[in-house]
Amino acid sequence: MSTAGQKIDEVEAAVERLVSQSLADLRADFPALDQQVNGHPLAYLDNAATTHKPRQVIEAVANYYERDNSNVHRGVHELSQRATLAFEAAREKVRAFINAASKDEIVFTRGTTEAINLVANAWGGEGVAAGDEILITELEHHSNIVPWQMLAQRSGAVVKVAPINDAGELELEALADLLSPRTRMVALNYVSNTLGSINPVAEVVRLAHDAGALVLVDAAQATPHLAVDVQELGCDFLAFSGHKVYGPTGIGALFGRAELLEAMPPWQGGGDMIEQVSFSGSSYAHPPARFEAGTPNVAGVVGLGAAIDYLECAGIERVATHEHELLNYAEGRLREIPGLRIVGTAAEKTGAHSFVVEGVHPHDIGTVLDSFGVAIRAGHHCTQPLMERLGLVATARASFALYSNHDDVDRLIDALLKLTELFGDG
Repeated sequence: MSTAGQKIDEVEAAVERLVSQSLADLRADFPALDQQVNGHPLAYLDNAATTHKPRQVIEAVANYYERDNSNVHRGVHELSQRATLAFEAAREKVRAFINAASKDEIVFTRGTTEAINLVANAWGGEGVAAGDEILITELEHHSNIVPWQMLAQRSGAVVKVAPINDAGELELEALADLLSPRTRMVALNYVSNTLGSINPVAEVVRLAHDAGALVLVDAAQATPHLAVDVQELGCDFLAFSGHKVYGPTGIGALFGRAELLEAMPPWQGGGDMIEQVSFSGSSYAHPPARFEAGTPNVAGVVGLGAAIDYLECAGIERVATHEHELLNYAEGRLREIPGLRIVGTAAEKTGAHSFVVEGVHPHDIGTVLDSFGVAIRAGHHCTQPLMERLGLVATARASFALYSNHDDVDRLIDALLKLTELFGDG
């Protein structure tokens, strides 16, 4: 059998194994989870910040560097052709993953932050003028606040903010009241990175489109937990990050409707985004190449493609069901902790629980838990305006992934009980 034939058989066998195994069995695919921290087995509950990578992703990146390392789109030799095929195959995987109509609607970026900045600069530079309005929500990550503020400063536009209720849910009627003929863009997250609240994105899209506005969706926290379908949502732009979906850091994707991308000027200039260059002027390539100036993160793209393969074989619906059950289990157990309050109690949520413990700073919570091998996040989670709305400086946050289990939660609870004993004695 040829080497290529053997490789196909190996891939098919790996896919069959992934589909047939339980999520509990898949935990063994993540080598970083098999370690001790401060003398304790690692309980990793910081998945909203970044997820760990399965061996299949690590091996895909290593294989690219070992066998196919070359620049894409620019060479006639074998390695360049192999790298280009892998690069564009990953673009098609991203297209299918979010159900875009065409792979030409998929632009590779460094992640969600760069994708939002790309839209704010390339679309915003042409589509926003003095007096226009950009509508965001109180739930937003800084990466979906600051680029719009910078655009407003340049253009004279106004940034408006839709409120949330005390449970951490978007006030849909208030958002509708803020829409006006001057609204050019509504930018919101699908899932809050801090509270786990799931926003009614499809309804927001309908309201925004009725008002003549476009919608950008920050899906960084949605893609690891939910099936995302841009055609079903009807959004105009959507961004997500590879490292949240078990892929490498420094890679992500922007979806943009074809007609919007075609009308947008480039954001950065250089190689690969051009059609023709002369000293008298330049013409630009069609999307997505127009927005991918310079040598791309080819290894990251290959790794992202492998991560999407892995997640789809694991089954996003199966992952969602598992994480929903785990979220409910964690909520019940967290309520056992004296003085602990869960922050964010939306009826529809996924991925994370934020909490505070009376008399203990969240940073102290994170430090004490780390001493027991339990990794959580503590701080403002790049959502300082949300913290101000909640009357807090920071929270502790435990967040889940497909490999998280009851033992991780129980380890969290045991460490929190020790923390309350420690601070209670003080």
